[in-house]
Amino acid sequence: MPGRYPVTFGEVELLRDLDRQDGWLLFKDGVPQSYIDLQDPTFLEFEYVRLMADVIDVMDDGPLSCLHVGGGACSIPRYVSATRPGSRHIVLEPDGLLVNLVREQLDLRSIPKLKVIVAGGREGTQKIWDESADLVVLDAFTGATMPVELATAEYLADLARVLRPTGTLLINIADGKGLAFARRLLATVTGAYGHVALLAEPAIMRGRRFGNLIVAASRTALPVDLLTRRAAGGLTQARCVYGEALTNFIAGAAPIHDGDPVLAPVPPPSVFG
Repeated sequence: MPGRYPVTFGEVELLRDLDRQDGWLLFKDGVPQSYIDLQDPTFLEFEYVRLMADVIDVMDDGPLSCLHVGGGACSIPRYVSATRPGSRHIVLEPDGLLVNLVREQLDLRSIPKLKVIVAGGREGTQKIWDESADLVVLDAFTGATMPVELATAEYLADLARVLRPTGTLLINIADGKGLAFARRLLATVTGAYGHVALLAEPAIMRGRRFGNLIVAASRTALPVDLLTRRAAGGLTQARCVYGEALTNFIAGAAPIHDGDPVLAPVPPPSVFG
């Protein structure tokens, strides 16, 4: 089972976690894309995924109807199904061979009420009904780079169409020195949602180190006090920025629109060794 596998868009590598009997790492182009524990889907190896889970955990109790843009090994669908039984999931993943690999090697069938649509984010989202999701997770990368076409005001408007009025949007982005891309994406998100928070490790939040930042957005109030405590209570004591501090963080950055000449940041070679 460990090894390299051809997929539609290149090659992936599966590695067993030597510290956890049922832990697996999925790499794409040398970049870690997903970590799962087949016996314990609530174990989340990556800090940014734990921050996403913090946001999900403070949502109203009960099962969720979820749309996931970007599949990988489906870490978040597994987590939500384990912590909120009865949840439903639609996953948009453009790499059909990757979907088959995860289904066969990483027990994708163990996730109840899961439907995978082999399609890109923009194409696939057009097929989703209005106001059908409590949670939308945008976690789509080509290698370590977020496709810019998934960061535009036009696409975020389509995701807003899919969300129920009280729903939550979660976006995983990656950025480095200066955080120019993160600021522009946040300017885009705040144009569509009245309540937005940004979560990340302190060094990443300050632009001192390339890494992942999590955006949470909703049309209704987010429990930011609770989110701040949960983020700070993790191993990295992450920060949660919102309100006036978030306005200062954006500092006049322009929203991203279709056709804008925007380049998503690429990590320095040292990030992944």
